[in-house]
Parts: sequence; C-alpha cells; structure tokens
Amino acid sequence: MAGRGKETVRAVRWPEVRLPELRPYDGGALESEGDYDGLEFADADWAGQTAHGARFMDCAVRRCALDETVLSRARLIDTVLSGVRGVGTDLSQASLRDVEVADARLGGTQLHGAVLERVVVRGGKIDFPNLRQARLRDVAFEGCVLVEADFSGAELERVTFEDCTLARADFTGARMKDVDLRGAAALDIARGIDRLSGAVISAAQLLDLAPAFAAQIGVRVE
Repeated sequence: MAGRGKETVRAVRWPEVRLPELRPYDGGALESEGDYDGLEFADADWAGQTAHGARFMDCAVRRCALDETVLSRARLIDTVLSGVRGVGTDLSQASLRDVEVADARLGGTQLHGAVLERVVVRGGKIDFPNLRQARLRDVAFEGCVLVEADFSGAELERVTFEDCTLARADFTGARMKDVDLRGAAALDIARGIDRLSGAVISAAQLLDLAPAFAAQIGVRVE
C-alpha cells in the first residue's frame, strides 16, 4: 500500500453533468415510480415523502429537506444535489450515475446496496452513512466530513478521498481496487484495517495507522 507511485493508481473518471435549461417543479408531492426529467427542485420539503423507484434525469435538487424521505431503488442520472439536508434519507439500492453532490448535511443516510458510478461528493458533512454492500466506481470525495461511514462488504474501485475527514470508518469485508486515501485530511479506521489491500496510503498515514495494523496481526507494542 505505502510506497506505490501515484502513477500506479488509476484515475477516477469524473461525472460529466451538463444540465439543460431546467423547468421549475410545480411543488406537488413526489410519487413512487415517478419520472422526473429536466426539472429543478428548489427549497422543497420532502420530509416523509416516498419516491420508491423514481427516476431523476437531468435534474437539480437544491436546498431540499430530505428527512426520512424514501428514495429506495431510485435512479439519479446526470443530476446535481446541492445543499440538501436531512436525517434518515433512504437511498437503499438506489443507482447514482454522473451525479454531483455539493455541501450536503445528512445523517443516517441509507445507501446499502446502492450503486454509485461517476459521482463526486464535494464539501458538507455526512454522519453515519450506511454503504454496506454498496458498489462505488469512479467516486471522488472532496473536502467533506464522513463520520462513522460503514463500507462493510462494499466494493470500491477508483475511489479517492481528497482533503476529507474519515472518522471511525468501517471497511469490514470491503474490497478495494485503485482506492487512493493519501489525500485524506484525517484517516481514522475503526474496523477493517485488514481490508486495505488495493488501497494506497501515504507514509505518514502508515505511521498513524501502525497501532491498528499491529493490533490486527496480534503484535503488542510497549
């Protein structure tokens, strides 16, 4: 992990979101299996609403409240989420492709079994995100704070953490390929230190994680 050259880590393919001229949404409640195309949702309160299996394509979701909003199995394609906030948002088994998330303030977000492809998460803070069994490919975390992120059993390929704080992350059973942790501002791994094969860390991070590595292999440091 440590000591690999930067050129050996395949670069993340960034999302290419080019929104067309958007139409403002009329303010009605979301619908399960709804089809939303070329719309702007601004300052909406989606608390407690259900849009299971809905499709959002070429949309912008700005400053919306997502408390207990059910978006399980939803598909978000070529879409921007900016300044969204909420607790208990359900995005389980959702599909996010070519999506930009900026300055989100979320807690307890359910993303287990979700598929994220060409996604950037920039700024903001996400507490206790559940990414168990999720698949992340070409995902960039930039300047955000992730508190107790649960990546148990997740697949991560071409994922970067740049200027991010990872607090008590759980990588139990995770599988990694071309995961770059060197840019993390803080890296605290609570569980799954043994699953970092396929990731690259810096020499300084190796020193910080040395006690965890030692504990993993049963070495006592005195």
